Amino acid sequence: MGRRLVPLTLDNLPDLPKRCRSCVFWELDPVSGQAALKAGTQELEKEAWISAVLLEWGSCGRVVYVDDVPVGFVLYAPPAYVPRSMAFPTSPVSPDAVQLMTAFIIPGYQDQGLGRVMVQTVAKDLLRRGFKAIEAFGHAQWKEPACVLPADHLLAVGFKTVRPHPTYPRLRLELRTTLSWKEDVEMALDRLLGAVQKEPALRPL
Repeated sequence: MGRRLVPLTLDNLPDLPKRCRSCVFWELDPVSGQAALKAGTQELEKEAWISAVLLEWGSCGRVVYVDDVPVGFVLYAPPAYVPRSMAFPTSPVSPDAVQLMTAFIIPGYQDQGLGRVMVQTVAKDLLRRGFKAIEAFGHAQWKEPACVLPADHLLAVGFKTVRPHPTYPRLRLELRTTLSWKEDVEMALDRLLGAVQKEPALRPL
């Protein structure tokens, strides 16, 4: 099973699930979001948001492909680009963090570790760009796919609660901790594989 995580651009935006392509829950404040819904301009607003963030800040998402089939995505950006975040009771996101806005993996590809791989890919990207952490608003009473991620899922991939709330806790993932764990595993594998590959050949008599 070949899997790739590709930066989100306007070119591969159509590979997002249709309901997500036209969702501007995070990208607009509540009033502007309602206006876009009324005018039927959500997809245009989504494109405009992604275009602006790519130009001003850089990569703000990843699309996951398994055997060239798009199966999921993740979106993230500094809180200044995420107007809806200020509407949460546990806001604001810390100034040294980037907000993990939302993520989704289509049924049939869930529970295969793709969620953890997505978070680690985002962590590596953000650490390279000088950020210390990712924060997200979780839904503590999550029951079905929605724009706010289930708090249990965030905790399972390494986030820790920094601002408790009965419905919308704010959670944080320290980037160095995540990557040091991943790099330790990779180094152990390298050592193991290296030991296997460097087995001395028998010398001819």
